[in-house]
Amino acid sequence: MSDIKTLSRGPVPKPWIEQIHAYVPGKSTGADGRPLIKLSANENPLGSSQAALAARSSAAAASLYPDPDSTSLRAAIGARHGIDPARVVMGTGSDELLNLAAQGYAGHGDDVLYVRYGFSVYDIAARRCGANPVVAPDRDFGTDVDALLACVSERTRVVFLANPNNPTGCFLPRAELERLHAALSRDVLLVVDQAYGEYLGEADDDGALALAEAHDNVLVTRTFSKIYGLAGERIGWGTGAPAIVATLNRIRGPFNVTATGQAMALAALDDQDFVTRSRDHNTAERARFVAAIEALGNRGLRAVPSEANFVLVLFEGALTAESAYQGLAERGYIVRWLPGQGLPQALRITIGKTADMDAIAAALADMAQQAS
Repeated sequence: MSDIKTLSRGPVPKPWIEQIHAYVPGKSTGADGRPLIKLSANENPLGSSQAALAARSSAAAASLYPDPDSTSLRAAIGARHGIDPARVVMGTGSDELLNLAAQGYAGHGDDVLYVRYGFSVYDIAARRCGANPVVAPDRDFGTDVDALLACVSERTRVVFLANPNNPTGCFLPRAELERLHAALSRDVLLVVDQAYGEYLGEADDDGALALAEAHDNVLVTRTFSKIYGLAGERIGWGTGAPAIVATLNRIRGPFNVTATGQAMALAALDDQDFVTRSRDHNTAERARFVAAIEALGNRGLRAVPSEANFVLVLFEGALTAESAYQGLAERGYIVRWLPGQGLPQALRITIGKTADMDAIAAALADMAQQAS
């Protein structure tokens, strides 16, 4: 027995688990540990709704388990979006639901498909359940429906699509999303990740919620982390056909949304004035920032069109993304440099407060001039 113990090297993880590159969150400090103004994680620069903050005190005692079904919150979500609450499933952030979608419908030997420059969690979700991640070519950093469909095979079980996309901000309009769905067989699950959906105007509805209501193979996920400003509470939700919701409920974590999170999300959902202010701020500041980047086009800077609360800035001249990243950190700002996602030439910059966006635009202009 002792010889066996000596030879053993401990439990061995499945080979597909060893292939996972763990998710890397946006940083909040510089290389020296100095706190910086954080524009790397797409958090709401206006903070959280005061109503949501006040609701903390109304949550149940910490010694008690929360409602395992988030009954009141699902009812409120249903009322807000015209969805039967029975077709709503809650998650520990939408990340949990994205992972559960892959786990519930794909496995070893199956394909999980997403577009290049898609959300990094999709690769993790695929590998986590032993499925094969398949990456479709992009079109100018956005989704190319024809390229995506060309990658579909008899092994495809799940297709992930972020709309607007993270980290590029690109948006797939309703007609294209419907065309994508219509071309998929009914045994393929289309997951539309709308983490940034509330930043769109009403005229830009991509129709995903309607698809989820009308068809048996569509799951739409959303989150309270972005425009609602509750990233620290980890609250996500999804909607789809009853069979999809039942599948995710079977495998989600029990009590996966805390009592405090449920209370705060209820209050945040009711405070649509805060949501409107956040959207209006983002729209105005994003437009100003994009205009500032476009003015630096002769220096090699380019902004990818964005419908989210961030802008992907490409560095195609003398100033590199890495140098700009380091230069912004020296000036007190941390943004997202993306070499790990195949974008070493790009920075994803969250839309922050007005003064911060002005300071970043000025810093980029200064650095671009010095590099030329």
